[in-house]
Amino acid sequence: RLLAGTLSCMLNIAAFGSGRGSNFETIVTAIQQRAIRGARICLVVSNNSNAGILEIARANALPTAHLSQKQFANETQFVDRLLGTLKIHGTNFILLVGYMKQLHPRVIQTYRNRIISIHPALLPKYGGKGMYGASVHEAVIAAREKFSGATVHVVDEEYDRGPIVLQNKVAVAPDDTPETLAAKVLAVEHEIYPAAVRLFAEGKIVVKDDEIAV
Repeated sequence: RLLAGTLSCMLNIAAFGSGRGSNFETIVTAIQQRAIRGARICLVVSNNSNAGILEIARANALPTAHLSQKQFANETQFVDRLLGTLKIHGTNFILLVGYMKQLHPRVIQTYRNRIISIHPALLPKYGGKGMYGASVHEAVIAAREKFSGATVHVVDEEYDRGPIVLQNKVAVAPDDTPETLAAKVLAVEHEIYPAAVRLFAEGKIVVKDDEIAV
């Protein structure tokens, strides 16, 4: 399955987020500074009307959409509206940047191998349902791991299971708390997420038999 090979034109990226959007902001900055070429943010989607990611988007004059299943009578209507909105904005790639909802299988099917996310641990360790935010760092410290880090991966139907695109590690100090470890991991996230987007924008990523080739 060729991934980037099907993306010979510009990446029109829809960014999905529920929170403050710090990873999103680093990617927006990288695009503006032309550290990432061949990519643009065409839409920012959030299920949280007060999300910081929406404020960042508006400050940068980027289109936004507040879409939550709570706004619709049923799941089918929600997914129909979401896919329709993505299509209207010409989306051909999706970034998950702190999006706290699992994507519906129809969205994953429509954008198969064109959705990536970042996780605050060295997958496949410390991934899966319920492993997000402080819970990840607490688990790493409780296990007395010597290293943690961040992982960019392709999104499929299971949490944190898709092929790994990029990964980088940090040392876990004996006196680290979940908060101090989170800060170190976030710094790594801010490095590798823009780098991963750049690889896709430059057509340097291929997914074949659920494995990444660069």
